[in-house]
Amino acid sequence: MINHEFDIIRVLIASQDDAMIKKLILCLTENAYETVTVNNKTDARKNLLSFQPHILLLDRQIPTMNSLDLCREFHNACNIPILMLSNDDNIVDKVLSLEIGCDDFMTKDFDSRELIARIRAIVRRSHSNMPDFSTLSGTSPSADSDSSAKCITFPGLVINLTNYSVSYRGATIEMPPRELELLYFLASSPNQVFTREQLLDHVWGYEYVGDTRTVDVHIKRLRAKLPGKNSWSIATVWGVGYKFQTKPAKSE
Repeated sequence: MINHEFDIIRVLIASQDDAMIKKLILCLTENAYETVTVNNKTDARKNLLSFQPHILLLDRQIPTMNSLDLCREFHNACNIPILMLSNDDNIVDKVLSLEIGCDDFMTKDFDSRELIARIRAIVRRSHSNMPDFSTLSGTSPSADSDSSAKCITFPGLVINLTNYSVSYRGATIEMPPRELELLYFLASSPNQVFTREQLLDHVWGYEYVGDTRTVDVHIKRLRAKLPGKNSWSIATVWGVGYKFQTKPAKSE
C-alpha cells in the first residue's frame, strides 16, 4: 500500500541507460507507480507538460546532454522534485547536484526498497509546493494564484521565491537556488531558531548524511552578499543554530 497523499505517483525517467531503465520500471511498477521514459531534453520538456510527473529521476551520465544543466533549468522553471542517479558516489558530483537543485542523489546500484522510500519522502515533502508546469509552456499562472505568498520583504531586502530573485538595497543579488531557499526559509519565520539539522531537512529536502557544516558555509556566503547594518540579520544562536533576527541584538 502506498503511504502518501496521492493515489498514484507519476515518475518521469530521463536516461539512456537501458539496464537502469529496466530496473527502475520494474521497481516502480511493482509499487503501482506510473512511469514515462525519455532520453533527450526535448522529450523531457514535452512530457513534463503532458505527463505532469510528481518527480523526475535524472541520469547523471547522459551522453547527449548535460544533466546538470537540465536539472538547473527544470528546478528553476517549474520546481519539479529531482532525484539524481549516478554511476558512482563521487562526493564533488553529489554536492554539485544537490547545490543546483536536486532533492536527492543515489547511485545506480540502488536498493529498490530504499529508492521507493526516498521517492515517497521527496513527494511527501513537496506536496505543499507542487510543480508549476505552466511556466514550461510559456503561459502565466492563473490570476487566482497567490504569488505574493512567495515574496518576503524587509527594509532594503526583497526575497522572491516565485522567480528566484533577491534584491538588496535596490540591487539584484545573484544567488544559487540553495542559498536563496535557505534565506527565504529563515526569513519566513523571523526570530525563530532552527538547528542545522532542521535547515538541512527543510531546505535541502533530503536525509543528509555527513557534515552539517554545509549550512555554515551557506550562511557565511549569505552574510557576505548582504553586508552592512540593517534592522534584520542572520544571527547565530551559539550551540543551537541560526535565525533571521529582526530586532537588534541586546548587549550582554
